[in-house]
Amino acid sequence: MKEQKALRMSKMLIKTFREAPADADLRSHALMMRAGLIKQLASGIYSYMPMLYRTLRKIEQIMREEMDAIDCQEMNMPVTHSADLWKESGRFQADIAEMMKFQDRNGRDMVLAMTHEEVITDIIRNFVDSYKQLPQYMYHMQTKFRDERRARGGLIRVREFVMKDAYSFNTDEAGLDAFYTDISEAYFNIYRRAGLPQVVRVAGDNGVMGGKESHEYMYVTPIGEDRLVICPDCGYAANMEVAVQHKTIINEDQDMASLEEVATPDAKEIAVLSELLDIKHDQTIKTLIYKIEDEIVLISLRGDMMLNEVKLAGALKTAKFRPATTDEALAVGLIPGFVSPIGQQNIKVIVDDGLVECRNMIAGANKEGYHVLNVNYGRDYEADLIADVIEVQEDSLCAMCQAPLEITRGVEVGNIFKLGTRYSESLQAYYSDDKGERHPIIMGSYGIGVGRLAACAVEEYNDENGIIWPMNIAPYHVVVVPMGKEGEEVFEVAEKIADDLAKQGIETLFDDRKLRNGVKFNDLDLIGIPLRIVIGKRTLAEGKAEIKWRNNAEAELIPLEAVCAWAKENIKFDVTL
Repeated sequence: MKEQKALRMSKMLIKTFREAPADADLRSHALMMRAGLIKQLASGIYSYMPMLYRTLRKIEQIMREEMDAIDCQEMNMPVTHSADLWKESGRFQADIAEMMKFQDRNGRDMVLAMTHEEVITDIIRNFVDSYKQLPQYMYHMQTKFRDERRARGGLIRVREFVMKDAYSFNTDEAGLDAFYTDISEAYFNIYRRAGLPQVVRVAGDNGVMGGKESHEYMYVTPIGEDRLVICPDCGYAANMEVAVQHKTIINEDQDMASLEEVATPDAKEIAVLSELLDIKHDQTIKTLIYKIEDEIVLISLRGDMMLNEVKLAGALKTAKFRPATTDEALAVGLIPGFVSPIGQQNIKVIVDDGLVECRNMIAGANKEGYHVLNVNYGRDYEADLIADVIEVQEDSLCAMCQAPLEITRGVEVGNIFKLGTRYSESLQAYYSDDKGERHPIIMGSYGIGVGRLAACAVEEYNDENGIIWPMNIAPYHVVVVPMGKEGEEVFEVAEKIADDLAKQGIETLFDDRKLRNGVKFNDLDLIGIPLRIVIGKRTLAEGKAEIKWRNNAEAELIPLEAVCAWAKENIKFDVTL
């Protein structure tokens, strides 16, 4: 075996930059570009340069170890899919904007992998026949392509990326639930080992994946696009898209009073109405006029609440809706600003579930300049659909413990889905039980983006000088810098120390570049190697080396002969900064 040596930086493909591109809107994007870690080829499509690629491989290895620990088997599936499988599942026909479709030279429909549910289900239906072959757990690291409308933030939101995705196959829901718990814990282990312990698991929206339940893992950070709802008291956490809250029953102890029409000129808005009648917003009914596909529909909720369109899409099973125009409302006899669900017979009404038990509310009178007092569900109006369609707001009460909720932001760094039989039924992946009866296999799906996780680590660990990599995922552990030229004693001593460290299994760079010392130090701070060892003429004369951690402003001196032993003892893994 060839003797291990430190890598000479003069041989590396590396270039740093003083300025970040003008479109680098996030700190991680700017630093990765300036450090020469990524090179953009097109919008949302990057080459990973050698230094960053080492980090990505380390993240993948952490994922492998955690997946292997829960009996997942690694495999590999193609990036390019025949659309036939996607047609079987129904996702090819669905309106998925991010899906990249094309035809091969023979005119066959093809798909670039967004994810691999269809492919793995096809494999399982051909390999698994009996309950004796279940459960099965598989994972792979593979390139995905999603034609994002707006790539942003460097590796935070891209179009082409590598994902670790895993799939589970069980005979029953209990088996799925048990593995769901195992992989949830494995994910937390991955984030901790990659330097991101501040990740929370939140209830998520199933989206195009389908299934019955899902959770997202969110790195909590102000730069996140996702809004999160968190209860600091009981730990409830959810994405804003699906978050729920405690809904107080307004006037719960009152008997139903008689309807009373009142003049409310110019009170088309809840705020104006509340001031005019000297009432709180939560005593009113706000009715929105929407066009859902080709139909005008009314959506009623409490006046102090806001509509959540993601929840609405889930309740309607369609995302094809928008607020109706004034002309569209007038065309069906509705009067914007004074509309209500009262007496509606030819127009569908959707009611938020928080309104149903409220008593003696105030709603529009369905005529210009008037509202109605003492409106009650069941007596005065009914719904074609009752659902939770409101958006949680700051200081809303937790549905679990009624403590005030907090709203923060996060970047999604993973997701897990209980798919159930969504894909096994559509693709006919069945197993035979001990009685010979056929049943659809119960499935789960679990994903983590590798590059995004690296970018989040950069967001978390940086300063004004550059990146500060956690040791576990740093491209190299140590860089040795000689403050002298090749042929000088300083250079030779530094080179020997670098090679000795490498022989000890410590991933070491030797900065032999013919650059000014200040330029070298600035580069190394920008790139973020955790430990720097400097050999200078003064310290060499004293028989010492200068040791400096990247996340510490202070340096220390140690004897030259103790450098390797010191490094072995002090370079710690599986810890955060």
